[in-house]
Amino acid sequence: QVQLVESGGGMVQAGGSLRLSCAASGLAISDYAMGWFRQAPGKKREVLASISQLASETYYADSVRGRSTISRDNAKSTVSLQVNNLTPEDTAVYYCASSGRVSLFYTTDLLDYWGQGTQVTVSS
Repeated sequence: QVQLVESGGGMVQAGGSLRLSCAASGLAISDYAMGWFRQAPGKKREVLASISQLASETYYADSVRGRSTISRDNAKSTVSLQVNNLTPEDTAVYYCASSGRVSLFYTTDLLDYWGQGTQVTVSS
């Protein structure tokens, strides 16, 4: 059974930072592009970042480019996303996701698995 379990969410003040982590089990993550998407109430899902199977390529959405870093550790089956300079517009549920069909993903259309999500709330 594939599981992606997110951690690291919570409440933070504007200007602060968060490091989100994802622990994967039931799959060999070295076979998957990994990444993060978020969904705020009333808004569409937005892929924030993805990283290729051997971490040779990364993608960042415009909304987080320059203030976030995605990384992975295939030996530990983990993926992380560091986001800095948070604003209230970053408030959303953040999900870890994987795709075995591409090296990077930019939308949620080609995802194979995702977790239950972790809430991030940024106060002004």
